[in-house]
Amino acid sequence: MRTRPLKVALLGCGVVGSEVARIMTTHADDLAARIGAPVELAGVAVRRPDKVREGIPQELVTTDATALVKRGDIDVAVEVIGGIEPARTLITTAFEHGASVVSANKALLAQDGAALHAAAEEHGRDLYYEAAVAGAIPLIRPLRESLAGDKVNRVLGIVNGTTNFILDKMDSTGAGYQEALDEATALGYAEADPTADVEGFDAAAKAAILAGIAFHTRVRLDDVYREGMTEVTTADFASAKEMGCTIKLLAICERSTDGASVTARVHPAMIPLTHPLASVRGAYNAVFVESDAAGQLMFYGPGAGGSPTASAVLGDLVAVCRNRLSNATGPGESAYAALPVSPMGEVVTRYHISLDVADKPGVLAQVATVFAEHGVSIDTVRQQGRQDGVGEASLVVVTHRASDASLTGTVEALRKLDTVRGVASIMRVEGE
Repeated sequence: MRTRPLKVALLGCGVVGSEVARIMTTHADDLAARIGAPVELAGVAVRRPDKVREGIPQELVTTDATALVKRGDIDVAVEVIGGIEPARTLITTAFEHGASVVSANKALLAQDGAALHAAAEEHGRDLYYEAAVAGAIPLIRPLRESLAGDKVNRVLGIVNGTTNFILDKMDSTGAGYQEALDEATALGYAEADPTADVEGFDAAAKAAILAGIAFHTRVRLDDVYREGMTEVTTADFASAKEMGCTIKLLAICERSTDGASVTARVHPAMIPLTHPLASVRGAYNAVFVESDAAGQLMFYGPGAGGSPTASAVLGDLVAVCRNRLSNATGPGESAYAALPVSPMGEVVTRYHISLDVADKPGVLAQVATVFAEHGVSIDTVRQQGRQDGVGEASLVVVTHRASDASLTGTVEALRKLDTVRGVASIMRVEGE
């Protein structure tokens, strides 16, 4: 074993960073044995230097992250700051001064992954980011290494634990959205400002990363269609149960039928209770991968939190350190396919539409005519009178597969009918 330690700069020491430091210290001997050399925490960049950090010598703590990554003797920089800046500049500076990088920064990778990969390649260094998607679940490495010889056609997953916890509570207890969100906040699953989670921004960043790796194509955050889950109601869950479904916020990345383009999207969807993702409860994550040769694979586990995310960071750290010892680099960006990303209007799926309509003869015929005029075939229709309104009824239509553009045109036309009081809910049906 080499005696000179590999030096690690830790950028950020919050929930994840502190766990990374703890594991590096408590498992030092095991890590050294697995890598072939000891690893040494050479510096920890923080914003609040006076905060007590158990197990981290005060002399390692600095507020000057730039000076830390410029030292020239740093082998690996571990970036767990999050956000775009200063993380982006610190990562590129680390490459320029000879360090490889391990990051958990999904937002930055989804926005500027191509530029970061180019910088890593220019300087002959590694960029690893298993922790950026789905926490502890091994997902990025299987996609870009284990399935490198296969053709991945679809990646369908629950990649945000907060939203899954909320939707699971609504499903299992009948709670409303706000009540379930309040419980998630009280338990620490939801941030004080949950917007990034419940509006789908977090999942969209992860979808961009997964799509890029799975399809060997550059997919940026702006390419991902996104809908949040704040409008999901208890009535939606009641309708889902009648169909033998539940509701999940899904990240869906898929090739077109002809293989000539890809799509990436995040939105709530009904999925059959028989689908493996339907049984993913609480704050857990799961990703379902479909490929030509391997068939269907599912990756499941805790998708967030200090220890699970630190586990993924340390896995990358071991791989990058091994590469340093052998004077090699691991897989970089693979974007050779360069497939176009199709707009949401070209996505084809089934739909569940709930309408508030006048309770009188001929309404169903009018509604059916609008669907037919826009080329959307109806699978089932259910109508019932409303107890909260005189002369009104609820009409639930489930369609066969149709394009999103066709469905959008249908809904716009339905809203113009005098007999349609309102479109209460539109939900895609996936996983069939």
